[in-house]
Amino acid sequence: MRQIITLFFLVSLFGTSNAFGQEPDTMIYQTVQEPARFPGCEQLDTTISFIEQCANANLLNFVYSNIRYPQEAIQNNVEGSVVVRFVVEPDSTISSPEVLRDIGDGCGPEVIRVVNLINQAGAKWKPGINDGKPVRSYFTLPIKFKLEELPPYTMVGRDTVYTRVETPLDYEGGLEQLNVYLADRLDYPPSGNDSCMIGNIQVQVLIQPNGDVKVLDIVDFNDLGFDFWYESIDAATSTLGKWIPATFEGRKVPSAFDITMNFAPDDDACKMIVDQYKEATDKINEGAKLYNEGKQEEGIAKMSEAIEVFPEDANFLLARGQAYLDMSSFDEACSDISLARRISLIKWYDNVLNLICNKLTTTGGDEAQK
Repeated sequence: MRQIITLFFLVSLFGTSNAFGQEPDTMIYQTVQEPARFPGCEQLDTTISFIEQCANANLLNFVYSNIRYPQEAIQNNVEGSVVVRFVVEPDSTISSPEVLRDIGDGCGPEVIRVVNLINQAGAKWKPGINDGKPVRSYFTLPIKFKLEELPPYTMVGRDTVYTRVETPLDYEGGLEQLNVYLADRLDYPPSGNDSCMIGNIQVQVLIQPNGDVKVLDIVDFNDLGFDFWYESIDAATSTLGKWIPATFEGRKVPSAFDITMNFAPDDDACKMIVDQYKEATDKINEGAKLYNEGKQEEGIAKMSEAIEVFPEDANFLLARGQAYLDMSSFDEACSDISLARRISLIKWYDNVLNLICNKLTTTGGDEAQK
């Protein structure tokens, strides 16, 4: 079966010297003395050639992080290059994106969508330069869509983890039995009762074909601390020998599973906090449901009610941050996701967080405007 997605990208400026229009401030140059560049590399103390290579790499990373291979194109095995052209303005924004060559099945519109995201993300280009002044110039971007067969596994450090299997990893007796086991096995650390610490820790375990359990990762969504980490890891590894390994091509293979450990204080003085947390969790779930039903503002408002009570719950912040990101509300998404990362040390958004937070600005682009 063919799987998504490898996307190969090339960046180029090409054409002959020409300009359209009569007024200097409306001219669009096809070639310029110093081509426009994507931001992020202007501060480097090196050659223009290396800065251009660095800028192109940043542009490709942005496109790769945001492009989605259209489902229709996948189903019809559509591959090839989409060529898009847009104008880099003297004020460091881009405008007038147009598809010069399309391969159909939604690939052209998808490229336009991603190009438009560049402005929305706040990326400030280094404009093209003629005679020492910033000018309007064309930038042509060919994007090659290619389907390829992905391997059924990935590497996590030195561990092979199968992500495509014939029969999935399962716990003996089913996941309900796993929850019953963990509820009985997991002990709330007494050190947390004084401050009524409450929240979740996620432990990713690797289940080997022989039933061995290895911890791959741990995410502390509420900054509960070491005592809670130890208890979570101890509970996770105690499931040794209780798993039914995944299979691929008729053989047992290593596969990963995320176990969520729920911690709530059992001290009577913490009962109000426990009740508030349960109510907040219900509001987050209700907000997500409303959002998925197309009631975006209502969903965000409901999530915000929960976050007002527990403002440093990374799980809550990520839920709202992802909703903001889907709405292209980048400032709000930056605030929520950045705070969630500081609390829980998650790395899931690291590749795009700088872009979400509008950090791709350059002094060169600003100076060109003066």
